[in-house]
Amino acid sequence: MRRREFVTLVSGVVATWPMATRAQQPAMPIIGYLSGLSETQAALQLAAFRRGLTEFGFVEGRSVRMEFRWADGQSDGLSAMAADLVHRRVNLILAQTPSAALAAKSATTIIPIVFVVGFDPVAGGLVTNLARPSGNVTGLSLQLTDMAGKRLALLCELIRKSPVVAMIINQNSPNSAPEINDAQKAARALGVQLKVFDAATPTELDAVFAAIAKERPDALLVGAEPFLVNRRTELVALATRLGIPAVYPQREYVDAGGLISYGTNVPNSYRQAGIYAARILKGDKPADLPVMLPTAFELIVNLRAAKMLGFTVPNSMQLLADEVID
Repeated sequence: MRRREFVTLVSGVVATWPMATRAQQPAMPIIGYLSGLSETQAALQLAAFRRGLTEFGFVEGRSVRMEFRWADGQSDGLSAMAADLVHRRVNLILAQTPSAALAAKSATTIIPIVFVVGFDPVAGGLVTNLARPSGNVTGLSLQLTDMAGKRLALLCELIRKSPVVAMIINQNSPNSAPEINDAQKAARALGVQLKVFDAATPTELDAVFAAIAKERPDALLVGAEPFLVNRRTELVALATRLGIPAVYPQREYVDAGGLISYGTNVPNSYRQAGIYAARILKGDKPADLPVMLPTAFELIVNLRAAKMLGFTVPNSMQLLADEVID
């Protein structure tokens, strides 16, 4: 072989090395983030999810990509969004909210799904067993719907009588039936008259606001529903305007000026969801990861809101609170 031909051949091989190396690198995994909320309303949860991923070595943009689908409190489009993520062949779906989880499960039996929901995932049809979920689905239950009775009891302790309580719920949500049952059971035991108001759209919620203002209940119990979380500022403003105490399922309401909340530490649960997602991307099977349940619930009390409403929060409740905003 002539020297010039040899040099040309070697130069060509060397030139192709970077391309060959790039071709051999594994493709960056993609997580489809399917949410019933809006991007703004899910900011804290998403940040916590990213923290969980990072703890197990996945940094968005460097070692993992994310595809986002936001339903903005409206569940009608979630099935199409889930189908689109499956069509794009994402490596994993994080399903935020019950409707998103059910839509993802209906869309695929192959792509791993990690859910974060507020209801019982066995009763809701997401998994067959908490300890060893079958198929491609696992995740975390916030157990928000199981705490409606406890939240109602906190209201009674706050106003120190058997009140008439308005409960706002979205009966189209998978959360609604178990939460209403839990609240009604507690209402009978506490001697509370519970009046349930249903709202699934902004227009219906406006009508509910008007009906509650006319009814003038003694207190307000807000359901654990993503659609309502999206409207938390308006719900807090309604309670303030009517001058009635309200209890909420998540601390985000108290951060928006609400009186008290009792429920799971939601950001911590999303951090755990990020850890689960990372483990699955590294090879763990969803069926081998048990559905996680919260080990603690937190009571947040806003004394400034109580003062505005003209209520005094009992010392016993303040002592039990995980955080008191003064």
